Amino acid sequence: MASGLAAIPAEAASSKVDYVALGDSYTAGTGAGPFDFGYPCDKTRGGYVDVVGKTGRVNLLDNAACHGAFLTLDPLSPVLHDLRIPNVEQQISSLAGSSLTPESELVSITAGANDVGVTGVLLTCLTQPAQDCTAAIQASAALFPSMQTHFMSVLHQIHTAAPNARIAVLGYPRLFNPTTPFGQADPSLLYSINTAVDGLNTAIEGAVAASGTGAVFINVSGGFVGHEVNSADSWIFFSPPTVSPSGPVFDPRNFHPNKEGHRAYASALLEAVKPSQLVTR
Repeated sequence: MASGLAAIPAEAASSKVDYVALGDSYTAGTGAGPFDFGYPCDKTRGGYVDVVGKTGRVNLLDNAACHGAFLTLDPLSPVLHDLRIPNVEQQISSLAGSSLTPESELVSITAGANDVGVTGVLLTCLTQPAQDCTAAIQASAALFPSMQTHFMSVLHQIHTAAPNARIAVLGYPRLFNPTTPFGQADPSLLYSINTAVDGLNTAIEGAVAASGTGAVFINVSGGFVGHEVNSADSWIFFSPPTVSPSGPVFDPRNFHPNKEGHRAYASALLEAVKPSQLVTR
């Protein structure tokens, strides 16, 4: 998938579509390199949005995505409100009437993982006993219905601001190959984490289908088979945790696509929406 992107020819300027990106760390480029856009909206150059922007097929108007962004008001951690990380609703509001208009033709978004506490699940499952991992996964799954409600609301807001745009919602990859060792983690826990990611993708896809906005869900899991974080050719960033007096410290880029992973996301987006066809909509 990733290598196929290089072969996609640039199109004439007249066929470019106006493109806006929204969402969380996956759309903000986390994992493609070091953070180089600062507080309160961390971004990284070289993410899938930038890759798509350099193909010549789109006119990238704005990428408002932020590392740590929720869909709407943060249901889990008031600390993020204090940090003023713009949630997706705020991102939409900031662009409505400027980049998000009836002339916009493509909007991509990744979101939902923060709303159901995926980071906490990973930390628990990789550092705590198995029963704590199971409890964390169950608690996360209990948040799926509220996440779906928020996702549908966000899709309606995008559609209102950009009624003629194709909205592309990209899912999340399975993170582990359960048949390959990953530190001291029990293979059954790795399988459980993958199953939880599948459940999250299914919940997001359900919200997309029920929104009535014409949005399309893009499942990237297949493209990452053989490229999980514990594979020999990983497309997912991981740096082992460092030790501190308060416990292990994880790099915030962990479990995000690396450069090759973001190229795979870019390919998946371009293959699903075919920008050259959007200009005739």
